[in-house]
Amino acid sequence: MRQSMMKKTLFKLRRLRRAGALLLVGVTGATQAGGGVMPSGIALVSASAAHGGMLLAPLDPVAPPLQTPLQNPLRDDVRPVTLAQLEDQLRRPELQASIGKGSIAVVYPNVEEPFRSAFIAMIQGIEERTKLKVRSYPVDPKVDTAELNATLKRNGTKVVIALGRQGLNATAGLDREIAVLAGGVLLLSDAENVMGISMTPDPAMLFSRLRALLPELKRVIVVYNPQKSEWLVKLARDAAKAQGLELQAHVAGDLARAAQLYPQLIAAADPRHDAVWLPHDSTTVEESTILPLVLRESWNSGVPLFSSNVLHVKKGALFAMVPDNVELGRTLAASALGVIAGDVRRRPLVPLRELQTAINLRTASHIGLHLGAVQQRSFDFVYPQP
Repeated sequence: MRQSMMKKTLFKLRRLRRAGALLLVGVTGATQAGGGVMPSGIALVSASAAHGGMLLAPLDPVAPPLQTPLQNPLRDDVRPVTLAQLEDQLRRPELQASIGKGSIAVVYPNVEEPFRSAFIAMIQGIEERTKLKVRSYPVDPKVDTAELNATLKRNGTKVVIALGRQGLNATAGLDREIAVLAGGVLLLSDAENVMGISMTPDPAMLFSRLRALLPELKRVIVVYNPQKSEWLVKLARDAAKAQGLELQAHVAGDLARAAQLYPQLIAAADPRHDAVWLPHDSTTVEESTILPLVLRESWNSGVPLFSSNVLHVKKGALFAMVPDNVELGRTLAASALGVIAGDVRRRPLVPLRELQTAINLRTASHIGLHLGAVQQRSFDFVYPQP
């Protein structure tokens, strides 16, 4: 049956090739033509939840936008290939032998709703990209890693996509010949030596949206703890430069220093040309003390405040970005297929680019930013809700 499906796929590809079509694939997985992103986010990263071991928190759903959300720029590991090249890849014996035999497995936390839905959406995206039903293993905090390892080996697993911190921890004892890709987990440091996608939004995506909303902006102010966010700030410097912005980064190694810096920086900021960015940093964006302080100072001064955590939009931040869970699953599956096809290059941890956007209209109006109906429909979540 698998061979029959493969022949049908190759026949369709030949027909498309004669029509002069071109596919875009991530490593070896084909994307949808047009690259559309379907809204799926009902869960998101929460700094306070992460502190307690839970990395996802519920987000109130709103009506889907009437037009396509902001499209993600092409990833560095996505390259165009012709249909002839794709046919050649599908004919490779090792790839044909692996398809449908459990080569890709997903390990994810055994949690209740609404958190479970986020992981299920990621698995949906993985299966959409692979075109197969993948083996999924829900794991508890005290999972028997030796038993999990034996099960994966018995099922011929080559790559494990580990979702959530609990899923990633469960892969710590796997044999070295089983590759691990992380996703759906808030990885704050590349020192963890893990391949995959962090749940923290790519600064390039944040700054691009910021520039579109506030074209007169010139500077982004951020307070961060180097032990947690140095890798992210390095990326942010390049991202800011690409948008014609200056990144003014200030180091705070503890809560007290962060509480001291924010009022000073916001008081000295120009509301027309400066904005404050809140990254995923549990030191400088602590939820119970620092966040209320920054929200108050930003509101009183009129200095725009945007965040990497979408929960902050409901509390008063101008905008933030939330994971598109289905699209994240597709991207992880593309990387997994690449590993199976022989792509053994070690890729560093990368920030999340599979994103949707939330906006706070009350905050926008407060700083003099009035968004019409068309602009509002370009956002996936709008607060306050109608």
